[in-house]
Amino acid sequence: MANATSFQHITTPAALAKFCDDNAQTKFVGFDTEFVSENCFRPQLCLIQVSTEKDYALIDTLAIEDMTLFWHWLCDGDHITIVHAAREEFLFCFRDVGKRPSNLFDIQLAAGMIGCEYPAAYGNLVNRMIGVTVDKGETRTDWRQRPLTDRQMDYALEDVVHLWPVYQKLFKKLQQLDRVEWLREEMDQWQTALEKTVTHPQWRRVSGIARLKPAQLAIVKELWIWRNKEAERRDRTPKRVLADDLIVELARRGTSAPAQIRAIRGFGNRVQGTAMEGISAAIGKALALPKFEHPPRITSTKTINLGLLGQFLTTALNVLCRTEQISSSIVGTAQEVRDVAAMRLGILKLKDKPKLLMGWRAEIVGQLIDQVLDGRIAIRVDDPNSDHPLKMEFLEADTGKNSE
Repeated sequence: MANATSFQHITTPAALAKFCDDNAQTKFVGFDTEFVSENCFRPQLCLIQVSTEKDYALIDTLAIEDMTLFWHWLCDGDHITIVHAAREEFLFCFRDVGKRPSNLFDIQLAAGMIGCEYPAAYGNLVNRMIGVTVDKGETRTDWRQRPLTDRQMDYALEDVVHLWPVYQKLFKKLQQLDRVEWLREEMDQWQTALEKTVTHPQWRRVSGIARLKPAQLAIVKELWIWRNKEAERRDRTPKRVLADDLIVELARRGTSAPAQIRAIRGFGNRVQGTAMEGISAAIGKALALPKFEHPPRITSTKTINLGLLGQFLTTALNVLCRTEQISSSIVGTAQEVRDVAAMRLGILKLKDKPKLLMGWRAEIVGQLIDQVLDGRIAIRVDDPNSDHPLKMEFLEADTGKNSE
C-alpha cells in the first residue's frame, strides 16, 4: 500500500489544477470518495481519492469549494475510470457537470460478469483477485472532521491503490470470455438509470401508491415535488420532512383544508408546523388539475409462481450461470425467469420486453426457458461432495416437437 509520503494531499484550487494538468494524459484513473449521508438531503462529499499512472492524491473537498475542474477532468479524455460500486461517486459527478466519467469500469460488476460473487465487498474482491488484505479499520470515521489523521488518510488511499491491478486481472478475464462489450452495455444501462434519478421526478417510488386513483396520484406527485424542494432547503432527508405513509393518506383524503389535514392521526407530531402552508398549496395545485393532466394508474404486473416448474427454472438458471462463469444475481432474479416462462406459456402478458430477452442476457438465457419448457434440459447430480454438485445436460425432446 502507498504510505503517507507517496501521495499528494490537495487542499487548494491551485494544487488541484496542477494535479489535473499533470495527469491530463493518464491512461487510467482510480476513483473513490468518502462522504457523510446521515440526516441530510444529499450526501456531503468530504474527500476524493484518486490514483493515476503517475500519482496518488487525496483531495479535500471541504477545503476546496468548487470541484468543477476536477469533474470535467474526470469526464474528459480517453482514460479508463475505475471504481467499485460507485453509485454516489457517479451522482456527485453527474449532478455537478451533467456528464459521465470517462469509460467507467466498475470492478464489482465486472467481477460478477466473470462468475465471482456479486455484489462483492471491496476488500473481498481485492483479496480474491490480487491476494492483498485491505485494512477496513476506519469504516465509522466521521469524514467531516479535520484534520485527518495519517491512519485515516492511509485507509482512504487504500480504496484506490489496488484498482488498477484488479482492473487488469478482470479485463483480461473479460476478454477471454468475450464479455467486454457485455460490461460496456451493462455500465451504460446502469449510468442511464442513475441519470434518470436526477433528471426525472421519482415520485412513483413513494411506497403504498399502487392502488391510488389518477386524481390521488396527482396529489402524490405534487406533494413529492414540494417535499423534495423543502428537504433540499432544510438539508434533511425527504422522508423526515413528510413520510411516505402521510403522503398516501393525504392523497386519499383529497383535501387541502388545513383543519382536515391536521386531523390526520399523528400529523402534528411528525410534520413541522411551518410545513402546513406548503402541503396545502401542493394539494390545492393537484386538485385544480384537469383530468387529462392526471397521471395514469400504476399498472401492477401479475407474478406467477409456477410451482415445481418455477423451482426447476431457478435451479436451471443457477446451474447455467455457473457453467457460463457469470453471477446469476447479475443476469436476473428467479421471479424474472418465472415471468418469462409464464409469458411463453401464454398465462402472463408483459407490457415491456423482459430484460432477460434483450442484449447480452439473451445470449446467456435466451434459449434456456424454451429448452426447459420443451423438455430439452435435464439436471443431474454430478459430484455430491462438490460445492456445485449439479450438472445440466441437453436432451432431444420426446414431445413430438422438432428440436432446434
